[in-house]
Amino acid sequence: MTRRRLTAEEVDLWRKVTEQVSRLHPERARADDLTPKPKPKPMRQTFPALPEFRVGQNAQTARAHDVLAPVEERVAKHPVQMDAKAFQRMKRGKLVPEARLDLHGLTLERAHPALVSFILRSQAQGLRLVLVITGKGKERDEGGPMPVRRGVLRHQVPQWLSMPPTHQAVLQVAQAHIGHGGGGAYYVYLRRRR
Repeated sequence: MTRRRLTAEEVDLWRKVTEQVSRLHPERARADDLTPKPKPKPMRQTFPALPEFRVGQNAQTARAHDVLAPVEERVAKHPVQMDAKAFQRMKRGKLVPEARLDLHGLTLERAHPALVSFILRSQAQGLRLVLVITGKGKERDEGGPMPVRRGVLRHQVPQWLSMPPTHQAVLQVAQAHIGHGGGGAYYVYLRRRR
């Protein structure tokens, strides 16, 4: 909406009103000219020139997007179900496993049935401590959109042991001592068969 200009009568009326009153702030300049002033022109802002930018120039090397905690932490979080002294001896490598299963080089499809049959057979034989060797795994990330975990078997074995049919046979799972394979192997302490 545009402002209309004052008519001559309106300007005369305003001057008469302003002559009869005293100024509130006499030190300020008096505006006798009631003609509208032109709009001030907007000031142009100048911005400094931006440096040349290429997509990805500041990108850091890709990090693993693993939402889960490392497998060592997840296994260590499980509460101790077995005798505490025996557990400490097992963690220090003082208990010798009575049997071992080496899953190196097996695919997931072949490793799972081998693990299930080994655990159930070991429990049926009355064994208490067995060693499952998974290996630490190879770095296999091909740079695709989905990250690939290092050591697929190492991540899967604790999960398989907590699922049927092996969960009823397993009392405790712990990472093996360095003398028995360290991060690439698990101690599996079995329940006594009833």
